[in-house]
Amino acid sequence: MAAHCLLRRSRRALLRMAVATAFAQAFSVPAQAQAPAGDVPREVAQALPQSQVQGMGRMSYLLWDVFDATLWTQAGFRSAQYVEHAFALELRYLRTLSAASLVDSSLQEMRRMGTLEASKEAGWTTAMQSAFVDVQAGDRITGVHYPGVGARFYFNGRLRSSVEDAAFARAFFGIWLSPSTSEPRLRSALLADSTLSIR
Repeated sequence: MAAHCLLRRSRRALLRMAVATAFAQAFSVPAQAQAPAGDVPREVAQALPQSQVQGMGRMSYLLWDVFDATLWTQAGFRSAQYVEHAFALELRYLRTLSAASLVDSSLQEMRRMGTLEASKEAGWTTAMQSAFVDVQAGDRITGVHYPGVGARFYFNGRLRSSVEDAAFARAFFGIWLSPSTSEPRLRSALLADSTLSIR
């Protein structure tokens, strides 16, 4: 009987530890991202001359690390008015993900934030399907934001797609940089601005 009670207590303790670990991973501060290797990526240097790292963070979901993110900006960048600036967001993936899952998760976040109009969903879906491919650990997708114009997307440094739609670009990059993001700690790490409120 005593052994049975001890076993039940041990199981409960293990369950509590697993739940606590999952919770900590889900809400961990994204400060474990690795610094980009070498110099500024070629596609960033070409699109944004004299760019520099604004901030970095790691996206984790439950027990899995998903990607390391780096935001590249130029002199004069103001985080509160990020949509008015050219910048590059580089995502370096840490696990295998399908292109379909990247598109679906982006659409879900746009819907959640209210930036996806029903009339634009088909066109924006097609745009992301052209921009994204299946990724494996080590692959990079870089999105370059051109204010008032749209965005360009690169896969491992090679141009994949250009989207001439400023509303799409604002909505897409808002997934990470908008105050309404579902990942406020990652946003704060990318924008590297202590005055930002975490919502």
